[in-house]
Amino acid sequence: MRVRAARALRALRRAVLLLPLALTALALLLLPRPQPLTPSPGNSLPTAALKDEIHLQVIENEVVTTADYVANQEIEGDEVSRRPWFMRGGEQRPWQSDPHAKLFPEDAPGDDRIVQQLMYTLPKDEDVPIKKILLANGVGAWGVAAGRTEFIRNKCPVDRCSITADLRDATTADAILYKDHHTVLNMKRSPNQIWILYYLECPYHTASLRPSSFDVFNWTSTYRRDSDIVAPYERWVYYNPKVTEKELDRNYAANKTKKVAWFVSNCHARNRRLQYARQLSKYIQVDIYGACGTHHCPRTDPNCLEMLEREYKFYLAFENSNCRDYITEKFFVNGLQHNILPIVMGARSSEYAAAAPHNSYIHVEEFANAEELAAYLTRLDEDDNLYNSYFKWKGTGEFINTYFFCRVCAMVHANERRHRSAHYSDVQAWWRDGACTRATYWRGADGKDTASPPLISSN
Repeated sequence: MRVRAARALRALRRAVLLLPLALTALALLLLPRPQPLTPSPGNSLPTAALKDEIHLQVIENEVVTTADYVANQEIEGDEVSRRPWFMRGGEQRPWQSDPHAKLFPEDAPGDDRIVQQLMYTLPKDEDVPIKKILLANGVGAWGVAAGRTEFIRNKCPVDRCSITADLRDATTADAILYKDHHTVLNMKRSPNQIWILYYLECPYHTASLRPSSFDVFNWTSTYRRDSDIVAPYERWVYYNPKVTEKELDRNYAANKTKKVAWFVSNCHARNRRLQYARQLSKYIQVDIYGACGTHHCPRTDPNCLEMLEREYKFYLAFENSNCRDYITEKFFVNGLQHNILPIVMGARSSEYAAAAPHNSYIHVEEFANAEELAAYLTRLDEDDNLYNSYFKWKGTGEFINTYFFCRVCAMVHANERRHRSAHYSDVQAWWRDGACTRATYWRGADGKDTASPPLISSN
């Protein structure tokens, strides 16, 4: 009897304790329900696909997300078609002439101004005369046709130019373009004529000018960023300058069993790159293909580069000379356009940073010596996440066609409109003085053409 009474008392106590909770729940059920939130068109919530793409970028103290950029593009229009005309699928062309466009070196020191030149146009309501451009070395040296074909076919924003190789046009041409050397035409340049000197290779591999040619040129066109018309081996452009990385959907280290590779045939480069590579090989595997090594794969065999990116993690994109802004296909094509991490030597580290995608390479200048570099490469080899961080730039932009003759035409017209007058008092000095160093490292060389110091080794 007492047991049953105790149980009943405990049940009553529990009921008393639960009564407030039951009353609260009943009150909530009787309250009116709020209307569901409907996102406005301008503030739509991220889709599941966009949520997966969110990736924070911190650039110049500004936080941007890939998802925000993609969402904005979806609101404003098709992302690809909204790109500039010189990018794949891009349809946006300059629609208004900008008299203050940054086209010339003095307009934007340190910038190559290529994009600005490609987006320059003339007023639509003017009858613009056709400018004549004489190729002093002939059309064959450039791989173009005479006439206006080059400008019309490429749909240049400024197409009012015509190419000629007839030296009888020398006195009437608006511009004369000399490739790699000055072909003396036995004529005096008229005040309104523009003489342009074009160099593809670095100072060590270009012919010296005669003293009589030092002060005859108005413009230069080389890979250097301070040239009037910059002609790089390749030009990288971001789709959105604020988005320099993307999350990866693959492991670039997967199935790669070898460390460092190098294709090289010049064994006597001035910067002693071969000696550096051999020093590096003391601390990490370095397979050298070609005349300077023990491995062989003919340059004409397309399978070589496929083998490179399939089996190796690193590639030595070493230039044959350490010269200002000198960055060639060894880096852009053999390295960046294949799924391999380039190790670079050539231009200064800051010059690679200006020309290359963000965090896409390793510069030898970042390390005290070859042994220290090898230690870092070994660390990357053992850490897939760290190795893959050097490939996050992929998909954020593309290498563009810089449409050289489109830009020449635009610049000749712009020069006249600005009443600009310029010439080099000594183009030989501009091209050669302090432009290169024979040292393996730029640090301590101060841009001087100095002898290379011995490679440092801790052994």
